[in-house]
Amino acid sequence: MAFHLTIILVGGALIVMTGIAILNAFTFARLRAVVEAEHILPLPPSKVSICIPARNEARVIRDTAQALLAQSYPHLEILILDDHSTDGTGDLARAAANGDARLRVIGGAELPDGWHGKNWACQQLGEAATGDWLVFTDADVRWRTDAVSALIAQAERTQADLLTVWPTQTTVTWSERLVVPLMALVVLGYLPALAVHHAPFASLAAANGQCLCFRASAYRTLGGHRIVRNRIIEDIAFARAIKRARLRLRTADGCGLIDCRMYTNWQEVRDGYAKNIIAGYGSVIGLLLGTVFHWAVFLLPWVWLVIPSPLSPLPQGEGNITTRVGIAGLCMLGIGVRALTAAVTRQRIGDALLMPVSALLMTIIAGQALWWRLRYGGVRWKGRTLTPDS
Repeated sequence: MAFHLTIILVGGALIVMTGIAILNAFTFARLRAVVEAEHILPLPPSKVSICIPARNEARVIRDTAQALLAQSYPHLEILILDDHSTDGTGDLARAAANGDARLRVIGGAELPDGWHGKNWACQQLGEAATGDWLVFTDADVRWRTDAVSALIAQAERTQADLLTVWPTQTTVTWSERLVVPLMALVVLGYLPALAVHHAPFASLAAANGQCLCFRASAYRTLGGHRIVRNRIIEDIAFARAIKRARLRLRTADGCGLIDCRMYTNWQEVRDGYAKNIIAGYGSVIGLLLGTVFHWAVFLLPWVWLVIPSPLSPLPQGEGNITTRVGIAGLCMLGIGVRALTAAVTRQRIGDALLMPVSALLMTIIAGQALWWRLRYGGVRWKGRTLTPDS
């Protein structure tokens, strides 16, 4: 009885996730390249401030700066906060500007008590910015020539106070391919975009810190990054604050115009996701429950299929065959929802076949986060310990 109830619950969860993913496939907004006929922007165009916190980003900062300076958008300032880098990040950014006054490198002030490093860097950027729109983005995010134009067109078109974009994720190594696209699974399979946009509840909020485009007046009304100064996942906190203030939250897919390669190897993938995972689930208990849920949904059906018959909980005879067919259906649903979200976000669809392996890798990442909490009292990132949100 308990076995069949588990099958029903797992199947129900997968059906709901698949339904949400299908709905989002049709309703999740996508940035689109701006053509002159539809490029309706205020005249003169709004000023845009691109704000980049950078700590030891020598590997990417030159290319990022040059890509932003090459944008087609006509009224732009680029602010890079050099957050006590030891690898020449600031000098590389200045060299990339080659005297272009649109780009300024700001030296970061010392980190005050009660702040996390990125949030303090962004607060300084927000204070220095003079644009009508403030775009907070990471140093490793890549911008195609028309990306800023498309971003601002979408923000103006939707009258957003905060437009957040999920960049198209570039993945190369197997660890990247099996873990990074799970972000799309969560975004598209768990939360309907229509609810994020139109439901008034702060719990139905989503955002991606790789691209947060604020109307400047809304950002300052909220209080800037001061309201998220000790948050590890500051993007979700901002999204919820926008909703609580009855301002307009909008989301979009980067659709290849904005893309990012977050990590380049397993250690970076593990540590990068471990940094956020406990905060993402809200608590250690939440993380443990979430891990059990994902094992049940994406791994347990496969275990049932491969257990030898004498040890299997499946019924014998014809009932065994019928039940195995049902369990195989659960396996296919798990792969299907992963494949659908991959297709929508321009990821490799075939990698969905390894979804059980992805679930195991996420378990290792959860273990890393729990070890950090036990050993250091918080997560480790770029030489700093980030204590839990309070």
